Amino acid sequence: MPWERKTVMEQREEFVERARSGQQTMAALCREYGISRKTGYKWLNRANLGQRLCDQSRRPHRQPSKTAPEIEQRIIDTRKENPSWGGRTIKAVLEADGCIKLPSAKTCSNILKRNGWISEEASLEHKAYERFEREICNELWQTDFKGDFRMRDGKRCFPLDILDDHSRFCLLLEPKLAATGVIDSFKLAFYEYGLPDAVLSDHGMQFGGSRPGCTSFERFLMDLDILPIHGRILHPQTQGKIERFHRTMKVELLRQPFDDILDASRMMGYFRWKYNEVRPHSALGMKTPGSVYVPSKRPYTEPKEFVYDTGMKTIKVNNWGYLRFGPVQVFLSETMADTRVAVRQLNETSFAVIYRNFQIAAIDAETGLICNRTIRKL
Repeated sequence: MPWERKTVMEQREEFVERARSGQQTMAALCREYGISRKTGYKWLNRANLGQRLCDQSRRPHRQPSKTAPEIEQRIIDTRKENPSWGGRTIKAVLEADGCIKLPSAKTCSNILKRNGWISEEASLEHKAYERFEREICNELWQTDFKGDFRMRDGKRCFPLDILDDHSRFCLLLEPKLAATGVIDSFKLAFYEYGLPDAVLSDHGMQFGGSRPGCTSFERFLMDLDILPIHGRILHPQTQGKIERFHRTMKVELLRQPFDDILDASRMMGYFRWKYNEVRPHSALGMKTPGSVYVPSKRPYTEPKEFVYDTGMKTIKVNNWGYLRFGPVQVFLSETMADTRVAVRQLNETSFAVIYRNFQIAAIDAETGLICNRTIRKL
């Protein structure tokens, strides 16, 4: 009997009625309806149990691979406490905390999405990008001031941070009442972690300055044999790691205003510890910055008087910051006032001004103008 003449339900009901009558064997009846005996007995047994003859869900009664409710809740609770953490970070943190039977990082992310903690828009915005980093710790430090904000006492807070380029380790996070005192803050970091090879900053007044010539901060670094580097103007991606750190700090720390500078110091200290020692970083293979960073082998000591090589011509910059060399008189820097520098010919038309182990300027001998102020290590 063709199934198409009646609905499936009608054919099943008819099959059961005829099977109960016993007029035909089960084998013959199943052949007539074009079904297996196993299927025939299935419909007969369901009818005898009073069940409907419609198709039932094929969904398994048990899902052994499903995440346990208590684990899922712990993933959600971790996200609540850390709104910027994704599934991969949460999985790594919970594993480090001794949590077992955790699902994959992708499943952790799916749990967050399913419970409304990750929007589709946020997923689309999260795109992988190529990372560039120094090969070893202390080869380069990055520094910057986070944008200032008002505290509850009416004063403004200017957080200064220093980050190791290789490990992303936050060496210093200090709230200030003004964007000043950079050298004193760096001394604290140098005393604790030693000296880096170079420091990358922007062209802010505290680092690169707006006036021509070396700043006090640049001279301070060169006195310690550290190369000062500045990112390109209007290109914050040059300091991508510290910009990313600021974004993390904004989401995880700056959601609520601080009472005063003491409250800011306390909360930033806790955030720095958590960032360094608890929060894993995807660029580090989900290791924490604190587990990767190694202090410098160059301890901080007060700079000593520098002795130029024999044969180098040295000139003393006058107390106005001008350098006079033959017919050339050029403004070098107020910071270099009353300081001896060396001069060395670069080619037929220009010569270099050298301070310690650094070339701090290149001067055109014909025009008497500085043609390059980029500091580079010799």
